[in-house]
Amino acid sequence: MRRGFPIARPGEVIGLLGGSFDPAHAGHVHVTREALKRFGLSRVWWLVSPGNPIKARGPAPLEKRMARARVMMQHPKVEVTDIEAHLGTRYTAKSLEALRHIYPGVRFVWLMGADNLAQLHLWQDWRQIMQTVPIGVLARPGDRISARMSPAARIYGPARISGRASALLGRAEAPAWCFVNVPMVSQSSTAIRAAGGWQAPS
Repeated sequence: MRRGFPIARPGEVIGLLGGSFDPAHAGHVHVTREALKRFGLSRVWWLVSPGNPIKARGPAPLEKRMARARVMMQHPKVEVTDIEAHLGTRYTAKSLEALRHIYPGVRFVWLMGADNLAQLHLWQDWRQIMQTVPIGVLARPGDRISARMSPAARIYGPARISGRASALLGRAEAPAWCFVNVPMVSQSSTAIRAAGGWQAPS
């Protein structure tokens, strides 16, 4: 396996939680643990991105965000990675395409909060994402209705797996997605930065 890439074996189901993690916080940890319980995953990888193409403001340095993420996420089935920096990709669709090539036989599930499902139709090649891997959606405060009424949810309505059958998602063929309600942790990276709890890049 390439240097800087986690090891995964054919047949494993790997959940992918991507983002800038600027900074990582208890909410990220919470949804990761819930995803492991709900979606039939072998493990979860955090993909700490070099930068978020949708956000105008650049994040803190990657090394700083990685270090914080590793302090926050302590779980034997979770690995914090900078895979996208090694791949040279900045868009989810391209990252998924590359990972499926590097890890033949490994099943990937893209994980996101309900807030991201609400805006998924704004992502580059978002339909390709839906057609490539199953999507596990975890509800966050205030985003349930907008997520369920979003263009992605409406267009791919027939591909939805019920929350009661969420454990089947990891073995489902795309397009497939599942929306689960989980106990809420309302912390956010934006609020932490606004409160001065995370130094902005100079």
